[in-house]
Amino acid sequence: MLDRDGYPHGVPCWIDTAQPDPEAATAFYGGVFGWEFEDRLPPQAPGRYLVARKDGLTVAAITSQDATTPPAPTWDTSIWVDDVDAAAAAVADAGGAVLAGPEDVGPPGGDRAGRFATCTDPQGARFLLWQAGTNRGAQRVNADGSWNFSELSTDDTAAAAAFYGQVFGWEVDEPDEEMGAALVRLPGYGDALELREPGLRERQASVGVPAGFEDAVAWLQPLPAERVPTGEGAHWSVTFAVDDCDGTVERVTQRGGTVLAPPLDVGVVRTATVRDPQGAVFVVSSYHPERHTGDGR
Repeated sequence: MLDRDGYPHGVPCWIDTAQPDPEAATAFYGGVFGWEFEDRLPPQAPGRYLVARKDGLTVAAITSQDATTPPAPTWDTSIWVDDVDAAAAAVADAGGAVLAGPEDVGPPGGDRAGRFATCTDPQGARFLLWQAGTNRGAQRVNADGSWNFSELSTDDTAAAAAFYGQVFGWEVDEPDEEMGAALVRLPGYGDALELREPGLRERQASVGVPAGFEDAVAWLQPLPAERVPTGEGAHWSVTFAVDDCDGTVERVTQRGGTVLAPPLDVGVVRTATVRDPQGAVFVVSSYHPERHTGDGR
């Protein structure tokens, strides 16, 4: 995908992870994905906010844990909104909760990076709202070593669809038979992408992408029943695009990470689930359009 500079309202736009040891996390992710880091906080600040770049473009961030972040590291997804205060009110009206904010990010009197709020949906899945200032979301996406998409796992997919539909206008398709997950779409998003990338729909159709995929903003899947007793409730997770799934998994283990689900071919993608040394789980996925047979397989 072309380099990004902002997102439409209701589209996921940024990911970050709060870690007990941010410096150790930068060594891990830098080694796995080739990221380089810049601390956006002043030296006297109590924590770190390390923005990752790939080929000079922002892709994600690693931050210090604080009172507002989960004790167990996770990857958080932020959703672009035009007015974070109005969006936070909509979250509450739809039965969700606002845990922190809305509040500004940036030095007093200086350029504001943006305004955010930390929320949960009615099933407890945590996400953030982001109203952009100077930080206009991830610049590099859907390319090697960058964010590919976010996925919501929940024990009530119908309730989740109703909540996010009310707050952001999202629509949810029927689950894919092979993947077990349902595509989440923002109607009209594909029109914005087509303006940036003329011929997008035609290229997607040529490799068997289903109609409507250009509006995709996320995936929604049922929380696996065997995980519910362990206390792992509804949550958002992230997938990173990689050119070589197996090679990436090898780098994960070399740097102290854990393989939770080894590389597996699913349609035109090869995917694996891994965990970083401090506990944050993520997925890596390589795309192989040459496997499309032209008959939907």
